[in-house]
Amino acid sequence: MSDILIVYASMTGNTEQVATILKETIEEAGLQVEMQDCLQVTKDDVLAYEGILIGGYTWGDGDLPDELIDLYEDILTLDLTGKLVASFGTGDTAYGDTYCLAVKIIQEGLKGAGATIALEGLEVENYPEGDDEEACKEFAKEFAKQFQERG
Repeated sequence: MSDILIVYASMTGNTEQVATILKETIEEAGLQVEMQDCLQVTKDDVLAYEGILIGGYTWGDGDLPDELIDLYEDILTLDLTGKLVASFGTGDTAYGDTYCLAVKIIQEGLKGAGATIALEGLEVENYPEGDDEEACKEFAKEFAKQFQERG
C-alpha cells in the first residue's frame, strides 16, 4: 500500500497537473503515492493513509467545487488525529478576494478533523509552470521530508 494519498478535483486540468507534480516529486523522495480524482475516493480511503494531500479549484464566489463537497463533508466527520496533511489548489487572481479560497477551506476542514497541517496550503495561479511549478516541487519536497521524519 502507498504511504500518501493525493486527492484532487480539477475542471480544466490545472489542479490535476499540480497533483501530478506533487506525486512525482514525493515519489522521487522514495515514498509511495496514490493519486485519485475526488469522485473515486471514500472516507475509508482517506483513513487508510498516514499522509494526505487534498486539492481543488475555487468555484463561484469562493466555494469548493461541487464534486469535492461530499468528500469534504465526510472528512469533517472523521478523526484524522496523527495524519499529516496539506491542501493545494489553483485559481485566478482576477477573482480578487476569492483567489484560491478552496485551499483555505480544505485546510480548515482537515485541521478541524484533528489532522496535523504540514504546510500552509499551496496556491497556484492557473496552470503550474515556471515559478509556480518550482513552488509545487518545493512544497512536495517539504511534505515528503516531514512525512519521513515522522518515522
